[in-house]
Amino acid sequence: MGTAEKILTKCEKFHICLGLERVSKVLEIFGNPQDELEFIHVAGTNGKGSVCAILSSILCEHFSARSGKVGLFTSPHLFSYTERIKINNVEISAHELDKLVVHVDETAQKNSVNLTEFEILTVAGFLYFKEARCDIVVLETGLGGRLDATNVIKQPLTSVITSIGLDHTARLGDTIEKIGFEKAGIIKEGCPVIVGVENLALSVIQEVAVLKKASLHKVECVKPPENFALSGDFQTENLTLALAVLNVLPFCVHERDISAGLVRVRHKFRMEYDPKRNLLIDGCHNPDGARALREFLDKNFADRCVKFIYGTLNNKDWRQILDTLYREGDELLFYEFKNENCLKFEELPQKFKMRARKIENPLEEINALQSNTLTVACGSLYMLGEIFRETGK
Repeated sequence: MGTAEKILTKCEKFHICLGLERVSKVLEIFGNPQDELEFIHVAGTNGKGSVCAILSSILCEHFSARSGKVGLFTSPHLFSYTERIKINNVEISAHELDKLVVHVDETAQKNSVNLTEFEILTVAGFLYFKEARCDIVVLETGLGGRLDATNVIKQPLTSVITSIGLDHTARLGDTIEKIGFEKAGIIKEGCPVIVGVENLALSVIQEVAVLKKASLHKVECVKPPENFALSGDFQTENLTLALAVLNVLPFCVHERDISAGLVRVRHKFRMEYDPKRNLLIDGCHNPDGARALREFLDKNFADRCVKFIYGTLNNKDWRQILDTLYREGDELLFYEFKNENCLKFEELPQKFKMRARKIENPLEEINALQSNTLTVACGSLYMLGEIFRETGK
């Protein structure tokens, strides 16, 4: 375990505490590096990681010809914290991350500020992008938007709000409207905001945009090109949002850069199919994600039996997720991964216990090839990271 990971996973830091006061105080000590950067700010329940990946891929193509730099800040990670901070889609080195995390943490403590894991990473990311003189940064919120640590930025080039669903209800509210209001908190005075016309929280987002005098760009789904590298019908909306962003940027992105970016974009463990192992990997961690996965299976693998390898955190709506995913005749293998908040097999209601089988070694199940059976590893991204850490998939 590296120095950064040791600090970030300490009990007093490894939790969520929404609010901008702590991170703002530490950033001010560092001279507010975020104020010297240009951002595309992305929030939402589902799809924000894909939108960020698409934008980063396209913008890297655009700026590569100009020797420019594109920053990318995302969460969570699968294998290493270094995945969260990238320039030109290259992860920060473990050595550089160690230095930054130590520096940020020590500075905060000297000034009597107790930063959380995500706040430390946010400050570290801003410092890293400023030092590298990034031309633009694609910035994904961690949780919510209004009180998310990334929301200290003042004037993004544009804000993007992806699809809204019921997730993190204990922190963000128990209705689509309440969650939508929190996500819409990233909208800034006079800055454009991109949203899909089918967004369930559209009315709330419109209200906030009006209050902030922000131009609202409501976009309808476009048909993805055949060479688009991401699978799943749900990616159509994410692609549409990303392409709409390009139309409001203060520079023109050439069609050839867009095309190249769409071919090369990668977003690990989102409808990722490996035909050699007859394996599909997807981090469907909420009911909307489960519906998207089930639709993908019904459309593309209707002729196969499905063997689910599933694990989840206990604060997720796993009952609805399992009800959505499971079909009579499917096999359900339950894995308790190494996380203190992992749902335990014993906590499953009887109807799921009767269907499920607890497993200790998911890779054994994955490697047990059956030509007529599709293995689907799904659920928590933390679980997927643990399973495939050694193999990189």
